[in-house]
Amino acid sequence: MDDLDHRSIGNRQDLFHQQEEGPGMIFWHPRGWALWQTVENYIRARMRAAGYREIRTPQLLSRDLWRHSGHWDKFAHNMFCFDDGERSFALKPMSCPGHIQIFNQRLRSHRELPIRYAEFGACHRFEPSGSLQGLMRTRAFVQDDAHVLCREDQVEEEVGNFCRLLAAVYRDFGFADIDVAFSTRPEERAGDDALWDRAEAMLENAARAAGLAFSRQPGEGAFYGPKLEFILPDNRGRRWQCGTIQLDFVLPGRLGASYATGGNDRAVPVMIHHAVLGSLERFLAILLEHWDGRLPLWLAPDQVALLSLSDDVAPALNKAFDAFAGQGLRAVLDDGADSLSRKIAIAHGMGIPVMAVIGPRESRDGTVALRWPGNRTEVMSLAAAVATVADRARPPLLP
Repeated sequence: MDDLDHRSIGNRQDLFHQQEEGPGMIFWHPRGWALWQTVENYIRARMRAAGYREIRTPQLLSRDLWRHSGHWDKFAHNMFCFDDGERSFALKPMSCPGHIQIFNQRLRSHRELPIRYAEFGACHRFEPSGSLQGLMRTRAFVQDDAHVLCREDQVEEEVGNFCRLLAAVYRDFGFADIDVAFSTRPEERAGDDALWDRAEAMLENAARAAGLAFSRQPGEGAFYGPKLEFILPDNRGRRWQCGTIQLDFVLPGRLGASYATGGNDRAVPVMIHHAVLGSLERFLAILLEHWDGRLPLWLAPDQVALLSLSDDVAPALNKAFDAFAGQGLRAVLDDGADSLSRKIAIAHGMGIPVMAVIGPRESRDGTVALRWPGNRTEVMSLAAAVATVADRARPPLLP
């Protein structure tokens, strides 16, 4: 395992660990959970701005639901199953059937469509022990699941909107280039050829209308519909499949979803499955390796380290810490006996992008020496230092 592997970075920067008692599971440490929450809250804000309503569905559901949806036939060998003596249950491997249950709780009008749901869905899949790999391949993970239930005439606009959202999100995380693949009907699938002809043509037309250029992956679609896969090249030239858009004419009908058309008729909605990141755990691994553990200021688990130059500056150091933390910045304080060069080396190793140094002169003048990535240093008043760091640490979505 090299030093730029996300597991090495996670250990070195005290982000997470794994152990035998929880195979394929993650123990998130405070610094790692701060990173997780930053990414989650950013995606939550993005989805809210795009018109999605966040929901929460159960992790444990009756096996009958998975049979009706068709997932049991496809995924039973990867599902954790339980029996209470009367009924059989399974931990969810994905969230889509649960989202349809919320849609089905009352009759929807055609005027309400599209309905957009989003969930940070906690999922479990029984992956073979030999395939487990840090955050990249786990048995417990969270997906940024999103689903749109809409009319057929709304598909093109919804796909286009989500493609633009994906591109903006990936840019914010530092991925400028995106490759797209169009995955068509697999050998084992639900629905007849006429349905698949219609679904593939509709998704392809929507992708072209969104301005996407894509390669083809015959036979790689989901069992219920074709999909677009978004692949991110990282700074080491590796390619990671992250986001997906899947067009589904199957699951809504199987699970009894319908809406009132405006007359006395009902119609089955189309379901669009969306994910920007996919598994959050896997995306965080990609992010850590892409940035070599040196995350941008807005993402860094700790954004600014307050470092003392001597023992007699404790009051000024504590005042500065309170000022940075008071603005919502993730700040840490090092007032130990190590030399300044040692403190800087420790903070650098932890991936902290900004260091605020206070010595006797800064303590006397009410200033702070800000050390930026690249070793550029600026001396400014405490108030100006806090305002400058806070402005540069602002998440991209915020004005």
